[in-house]
Amino acid sequence: MTALPEPWRLLTIAEYEALGEDDQTRWELQEGILMMSPSPKPRHMRLGARLFSQVDEQLPDELVAVPDVDVDLQLVPAEGPATVRRPDLVIVDSSEYQRVEAEGGVLRASAVHVVVEIVSPGSRRTDYVTKRSEYAEAGISHYWILDLTTPLSLVAFVLTDELGYADNGEVTGEFTTNSPCALTIRLDQLG
Repeated sequence: MTALPEPWRLLTIAEYEALGEDDQTRWELQEGILMMSPSPKPRHMRLGARLFSQVDEQLPDELVAVPDVDVDLQLVPAEGPATVRRPDLVIVDSSEYQRVEAEGGVLRASAVHVVVEIVSPGSRRTDYVTKRSEYAEAGISHYWILDLTTPLSLVAFVLTDELGYADNGEVTGEFTTNSPCALTIRLDQLG
C-alpha cells in the first residue's frame, strides 16, 4: 500500500484504487473516509472458506464467487467521495470478474448479485444497519448475513421495489434459493 492520504480528504474511487494492495490491514471506504477494521478471527475465516467452497461448486459458468474482495458501491459519480465495501463473499457476473482481471480496478456493485457478510462481535450494527442500507441503495439484489452465534443462522434479504430489503427470517440447518441461481447452503456443515 502506498502512503495514506491526508485524513481530512475524502477519497474518490480512483484515489482508493491508487492506494494499492495491503496484506496487513483490512480497509473499506465509507463516503470517502478510509476505515480500518481488525482481521477476522480464525472461525470466521474457516466458515467463510467453507461457504465459498459450497457456493462455488454450484454456480453456473456466468457467475463467479469471490471471497473477501473490494466492491465499489457506485453510490456517487466517479469524482465524488466513494464507498467501497469488502464483503466476506460476493457472487458476481463472470464478465465483471474478467474485466477486473484484464483492466484492474475493483468489482462494481452493478454486476454483483449476492453479497455475504459474516457477523463478527464488533460488526453487528454495521452489518445489519449500515451495510444493509448501502447494499440496497447500490441495487444489489441479495444480501445474506451469516451469524456465528450457535446455532449458525442465515438471513437472506431480497431487494424489493417498495420496501428496500425484505426477508423471511433466520434460517438454520439448510438454506435453499433459486435466485440468482439454484443454490443449497448446508449451514450445519460450515461451523
